Amino acid sequence: MTDYDYEALGLVAGLEIHQQLDTATKLFCQCPTALREPEESTRSFTRYLHPTRSELGELDDAAVEESKVEREFEYLAYDTTCLVEEDDEPPHELDEEALETTLEVAQLMDMKPVDQAHVMRKIVVDGSNTTGFQRSSLIATDGEIETSEGTVGIEDMLLEEESAQRVAETDDGVRYSLDRLGIPLVEIGTRPDISSPEQALEAAERIGMLLRSTGKVKRGLGTIRQDVNVSIAEGARVEIKGVQSLDDIDDIVRNEVARQAELVEIRDELADRDASVGDGRDVTEVFEDTDSGVIAGALNTGGSVTAVPLYGFDGIVGREIAPDRRLGTELSDHAKRHGAGGIFHTDELPAYGVTEDEVTALREAVGAGPEDAVAIVAAETDVAEAAIEAAAERAETALEGVPEETRGANDDGTTRYLRPLPGAARMYPETDVPPVEPDPSDVPEPELLTEKVDRYQEEFDLGEGLAEQVAFGEYMPLFEAVVADGIDPTLAATTLESTLTELRRDDVPVEKLTRDHLEDVLRMVEDGDLPNEGVPDLLEALAEDPDRTAAAAADDAGLGGADEAEVREAIVEVVDRNGDQVEEEGMQAFSGLMGECMGALRGKADGDLVSELLREEIQKRT
Repeated sequence: MTDYDYEALGLVAGLEIHQQLDTATKLFCQCPTALREPEESTRSFTRYLHPTRSELGELDDAAVEESKVEREFEYLAYDTTCLVEEDDEPPHELDEEALETTLEVAQLMDMKPVDQAHVMRKIVVDGSNTTGFQRSSLIATDGEIETSEGTVGIEDMLLEEESAQRVAETDDGVRYSLDRLGIPLVEIGTRPDISSPEQALEAAERIGMLLRSTGKVKRGLGTIRQDVNVSIAEGARVEIKGVQSLDDIDDIVRNEVARQAELVEIRDELADRDASVGDGRDVTEVFEDTDSGVIAGALNTGGSVTAVPLYGFDGIVGREIAPDRRLGTELSDHAKRHGAGGIFHTDELPAYGVTEDEVTALREAVGAGPEDAVAIVAAETDVAEAAIEAAAERAETALEGVPEETRGANDDGTTRYLRPLPGAARMYPETDVPPVEPDPSDVPEPELLTEKVDRYQEEFDLGEGLAEQVAFGEYMPLFEAVVADGIDPTLAATTLESTLTELRRDDVPVEKLTRDHLEDVLRMVEDGDLPNEGVPDLLEALAEDPDRTAAAAADDAGLGGADEAEVREAIVEVVDRNGDQVEEEGMQAFSGLMGECMGALRGKADGDLVSELLREEIQKRT
C-alpha cells in the first residue's frame, strides 16, 4: 500500500461508536434484552416498507434509493418480544436504567446533558425496524477525549433503539429476528478532529474503554459497532458503516484514503481524455449464440443484455482503487443494488465465456472505439435496464471525482457501496413518547478500567496481569459483585478469567453458563462444599446441561467435598499400591503420587489437604 502523507492530503476523519447497553429491559418496553435462536420463534409476520416525507414534505435520498429494491420483510417473534417491537402498540416511556447509564458515559467524556431530551424518528426502510424508522434521542453534547495526537472532541451522544437482527436472505426479501430490536444503544459521535489512521484507532479504543468502565454495556461480537467518516481535501465525506472490530479501524481509514486518492487521479485522467458516459442500450443480439454461462442463463429465461459505452474509459474501469477492488467493482456494486449479479466490462473481456468476436461486435453495437470501455449487464429485462442505468450513473460520478456516499465495511478492510448519504429529511419528531429531563446529579462517575487495575492489585493482592484481565474482561461486573458478597478475590479472578478460558479452549460451551451458575459454583467453594480442584469439572458439567443447578450437577458428578477420612482412605490406597516406590524413593515419590491421588479423588478434595495427608502417609512408610 502507498505510504500517504495524510497531512498533505488533508485527511479528516470522525467516528460514530454504537454500543448496546446491558439493561434488564428494552428501551421502549419491558421485554428482556436477551438474544434468542431463530428456531425458538413462536410466530412470524411480513411487512413492506416505504419512505415517508419529513415535516417539510421532503424525501430522504437514501430512503428513496433503498425503497427502489422491492423486498418483503419477514419478522420472527418470540415469547420474549411484544407488540411494541411489532409496531402494533405505541412505545412506552424511555427506560430509566438506560438513561442513567448514558449519563454515566457522558460524565466520563466531560459532556453536557441536554435540558430536555426529545425522541425523534429516523427513517430506515431496509427492514431492520418494523416501523420504518429508528427512535433516537439526543442526551448529551460537547465533550472530549485525549489521544497521543491531540484532543478529539465528542460532538454528541444519542440514546437509540437497536435494530432487528438480520437472520437470512429469502426468495422474496430478508428475514429479521425481533429479539435484538429495541435493546438500548448509545451512539457517540466525535468531531472531525482525527487526522491519521493511528489516531482513529486510538480514539476508538479510548471510547471503548470508557464505555466498558461503566460495567453496564453488553460484550461480545455485534454488541459494539464503529462507523467511520473519512474525507481528503480533494475527495468527499464518506460514511463507512458496520466496522465490527476495533482492530480494523486504522486499516479501514488507510484503504479509504487510498481509494479516494485513486479516484481523484482517475478524475484527472478522465478529464485529460475528455471522457464521457453514453446512453444505455439493449445489445441482446450480440450474445444470442454466446457460450458465456452467465449471459446465456439470463437469456434462456427471457432476460436481456444491456450495455453502456464509457467513452475514454479504456483501461480505467479495471484500475485497482483498493486491495482487490477496481472502479469496475464500484459500478458493479451499484448494479447489484438493483438486483443484478454484477457487471462485465471490456477491461476484463474476453473472459467468462465471452469471445473476442463478441467483444468486437459489442463495441460496434454501442459505437465504442479502442480508447473506450463498455459495461454490460445480463439479467431479467427490467433488472438489466435499471442496473445498467445505475452503473452509468456511477461512471458519471467518476468524472467528478469522489462521490459522497454511505459504504459498508468488508472483512478485509475494504468497503462497498451501500446508499447515498442520508440528509436532514430522514429525521422527524416522535409524538408517542414524552420528553424527559436528564438529571445527572444522582449519577455517580464510574471508575475507569485503568483505575480498577491499580485497585485490584492494592486491595485484592492480584498480580498485574490477572488484575488487567479481570478489569478489561467481560466478567468484570460479576467479579465485583461476588467479591462484595464475600467470595475470595483470587478464587473469583482465576475462575472467571483462567478457568473459563481453558475450558473454552477445550471446546466446552462456556457461553451457556449463566451468571447464576458462576455465582453458585464460587459460593460452593467459599462455603467448603466444593474443593477448588472441582471447579473446572463442575463448570463443564453445567455448560453441557445448563438447566441443572450447581448443587445438582455436583451431586450427579460426585464432586461434593469429601471429608478428611474419605480423603485419607483414598490416599492410603494409592500409597499401598505404590509401596515399593515409596520404600525406594521416600519423599521423592511425592510428585508422582500426588497426581495419582488427585485423579483418584476426582476433584472431591482440596489440593492442600491431599498434599498434607499424602506427606504424612509417605513419612509413615520411610
